[in-house]
Amino acid sequence: MRRLELRQEAERDVLEAALHYEREREGLGFRFEAELDAALRHAVENPLQFPEIEPGVRRALLRIFPYAVFFVVDDTVVLVMAVLHLHRHPNAWKRRR
Repeated sequence: MRRLELRQEAERDVLEAALHYEREREGLGFRFEAELDAALRHAVENPLQFPEIEPGVRRALLRIFPYAVFFVVDDTVVLVMAVLHLHRHPNAWKRRR
């Protein structure tokens, strides 16, 4: 079983997004985090189900929120590079490779 790791920048992405949604409406930040947790769980369980958008980089889309998880995978680790809003920063993950 692979383990999940988030780069510090990805952890910051998550915190900023959750805080933004929580300020927008109480409880929405928690809903964002729950949806993200589900996407991360799927990425760890079966990372190859997600499309490779560039060599070695895969993308998992959240269902409700316009966010994507950008990650790389090897035999032991799913490494999340970024969790980004697709309308604001769709290519910002490239600077984190």
